Amino acid sequence: MTKSTSDHFLLGLVGAGIQKSRTPAMHEREGDEQGLRLLYQTIDLERLGIGPEALPDLLIAAERMGFAGLNVTHPCKQAIIPHLDELSPDAAALGAVNTVVLQGGRRIGHNTDWWGFSESFKRGLPGARLSSVVQLGAGGAGAAVAHALLTLGVRELVLTDKDQSRAEETAAALNEHFGASRIRVSKDLATDIAAADGLVHCTPTGMDKYPGTPLPVEWLHPKLWVAEIVYFPLETALLRAARHLGCRTLDGGGMAVFQAVEAFRLFTGVRPDHERMMRHFIQLGSGAKEAAA
Repeated sequence: MTKSTSDHFLLGLVGAGIQKSRTPAMHEREGDEQGLRLLYQTIDLERLGIGPEALPDLLIAAERMGFAGLNVTHPCKQAIIPHLDELSPDAAALGAVNTVVLQGGRRIGHNTDWWGFSESFKRGLPGARLSSVVQLGAGGAGAAVAHALLTLGVRELVLTDKDQSRAEETAAALNEHFGASRIRVSKDLATDIAAADGLVHCTPTGMDKYPGTPLPVEWLHPKLWVAEIVYFPLETALLRAARHLGCRTLDGGGMAVFQAVEAFRLFTGVRPDHERMMRHFIQLGSGAKEAAA
């Protein structure tokens, strides 16, 4: 375990509608377990009545108040990038940041979402077929999940998004790293799902604020595995329909925990106990309303 030079950390989560996020409690509890003084604040743009345009002022304020770092969630994962001094290779490749380390007067952006999804997938869907996978949503979290899926060995990843240009831009960025033969944008979603091994959902649909399913459930089939990144509720309408058909499923809880595990290490220099953090996440019950911080 790598110990930090400090035992006191002030952290924050920046996003919209994040009052019931589990991220602050997970970090504070693990800090207590590690013998660290860790205070984690929510900076809710919705409650403050501001938008991503306020990020420059928020970053300056965080630096002046001695924050060690910030987690970043919707709608700031891409908007924050122009205001940072440096990006990790993963964040640069993905064009999305969910963790900002404030250190030595510099703002360093990281992306722990992709690793969080990858770790959750390996534990929750071992042996899943990866010949062809359809992904719904290509925003900041979607880009991270797509990166994870291709790293896990998906041979063909089919992207779709309500904003066609965003799907095309994400596919183009992934092509540069993984090769054009492995990523394409869907032109007929129903047909692509019928031929797919897996389906990954990376939009807000299914959250309490956005109920419903992101596609007609009639398109699902028993040979499909289905993964979510939404974790409130853990069983979305999509997962419920998939389980009813006998599909293997993965909820969004694992990604939420493992992205926090890596962020904790980046913030503090201390490697957390991921099993303990997972137990705490479960104990927190239904106390979150975001897909992933």
